[in-house]
Amino acid sequence: MQSNRYIYLLICTLSFSVPAWAQEMVNPVIKKFGGIYDIPEATVRPGPDQVYRVVIDLYSGAESPEKLNPALNNVARMINLHAVGGATKEMQVVLAIHGQANDLVMQNQHYLERYQVENPNIELVRSLKDAGVKLTVCGQSLLYSKVEPDQVLEEIEIATSMLTTVTTYQLKGYAFLAF
Repeated sequence: MQSNRYIYLLICTLSFSVPAWAQEMVNPVIKKFGGIYDIPEATVRPGPDQVYRVVIDLYSGAESPEKLNPALNNVARMINLHAVGGATKEMQVVLAIHGQANDLVMQNQHYLERYQVENPNIELVRSLKDAGVKLTVCGQSLLYSKVEPDQVLEEIEIATSMLTTVTTYQLKGYAFLAF
């Protein structure tokens, strides 16, 4: 009986303390995706005058075809985090899509044929493109996964390979991330 009382007190304490730390997610740049929290107490923040150049090896896939690709959503989070953190200049982001992420590049009709569901990534792809992200897909991966060039979304460019995209942009001074 005594332990039930302690559990009840703990639940009451936690339920009253939630409003003190709960906050709303924000999406300052990519409006419908990549929600993040502002951390006003943060002392390590992006520099407001820094130009952020990032090339991302995007290879992770979604759990299932009807789900949004979490790695692609993480790109939106990265952009939103820099904006809410204080970076005021537009980021220069290049995606090198391949591997398990390869399917997200397909036009809806081809995605539907392959998976019997609509491509849940199209709106996010377009939002990233509208925000200035350069989206590329590995031509080698396209061949491997049997995706024809004319099946690729118009927002996505075909590259020789993920490897050449990454090395080219790293030599131009872009930081490297892998999702």
